[in-house]
Amino acid sequence: MIAPSSTALSGRTVILGVTGSIAAFKAPHIASRLTSLGARVVVVMTENATKFVTPLTFETLTGTEVVVSMFPEGKKDGVTTARETVSGGDHLEHVHLAEAADLAIVAPATANIIGKLASGIADDFLSTELMAVTCPVVIAPAMNVHMMESSAVVDNVNTLRRRGVVFVEAETGRLASGAVGTGRLADPDAIVDTALDLLLPDQDLEGKRVVVTAGPTWESLDPMRHIANPSTGKMGFAIAARALRRGAAVTVISGPTSIEPPPGIQFVSVTTTADMCEAVMAELPTLDMLVMAAAPADYRPVTRSDQKIRKGTARITLELEPTDDILLKVKEARRAGQCVVGFALETESETENAGIKLERKNLDLIVVNNPKVEGAAFGTDTNIVTLIGRSGSEESPGILEKSALADIVLTAALAEMGARKGGR
Repeated sequence: MIAPSSTALSGRTVILGVTGSIAAFKAPHIASRLTSLGARVVVVMTENATKFVTPLTFETLTGTEVVVSMFPEGKKDGVTTARETVSGGDHLEHVHLAEAADLAIVAPATANIIGKLASGIADDFLSTELMAVTCPVVIAPAMNVHMMESSAVVDNVNTLRRRGVVFVEAETGRLASGAVGTGRLADPDAIVDTALDLLLPDQDLEGKRVVVTAGPTWESLDPMRHIANPSTGKMGFAIAARALRRGAAVTVISGPTSIEPPPGIQFVSVTTTADMCEAVMAELPTLDMLVMAAAPADYRPVTRSDQKIRKGTARITLELEPTDDILLKVKEARRAGQCVVGFALETESETENAGIKLERKNLDLIVVNNPKVEGAAFGTDTNIVTLIGRSGSEESPGILEKSALADIVLTAALAEMGARKGGR
């Protein structure tokens, strides 16, 4: 990331929530750096957090009163109250601060605050504030490795991810308890960089309409059963979210998935490959970029039973037929200037097979991965891919979070659009 200027965040209000973790000693660096970039930083601490770092530390760094209690104790000399920071008033009210916030960060975030936010509990100022904000929320967890891996925390984190909360992943190393594992607070600079990414996103897709397909499709055998694959839609939804933040008008066409689309994205729900094909072709005339990140079924049953197929002792033979190849239909109907990105899952000769698909389907960019490789399987938060462009470009960025990979895919697609305009 290019170093931003000292006024880059001028006029922006950031809530920094600090909870009761030994890692709270790293939070002043976050407050200091955001303040140095021009942001108005309002620190909200839990009572337990004050046992590790004093409010005075943050007040000195930010020039703004730290909020701990739901009920203010009175104005301190020489320190701006949080309410004055956002509205010029004399009393602190969580609604005014929530309305004024451009970003909320919780670093470090304990299992307790993560559980409260996931469950809708608001019993102190920080949890109440997080319930009230409409701005993006960033959470940087820090806790014991066994807590981090507990089913409760994992479920709560997944719930918040589905709601659009951005996580800065905990690091692996030696923890305060002496144990070695995942649970250490991410580097403060990485947390600030995530904040900058959200507050100052590239707007290189402004004015463009991007359509993204995501998830699997289901092909029914009978009213109870279907042919499908393990795709969860995470990659497609990550691309859609990043395209939105980069200024595009975004539509997601998704097969069955539990992921909730972020606010601001038009959502089209489909079930079968034929449904997805129809939806894509309906959107094709007006889009600028099509990213086919879905994993539609390649085959469907020739016949579908209207009644449940009863279990018996005899074998059942299914006759299958190919489904529509959506990208081949797009190839015939796309107009000049449109960018089409395909995804390919290959278990052998990945780049060779992907290159063949790139040419056969007239794609601008193809993204290929092998789901048998650790870190690139269905349902994971990471992926390992190779990007091959029509211009001859080839890039293998290594294992990445899907949100980070989404930006690489969009940047590569824009480069291929420029290459086409340049006549290459």
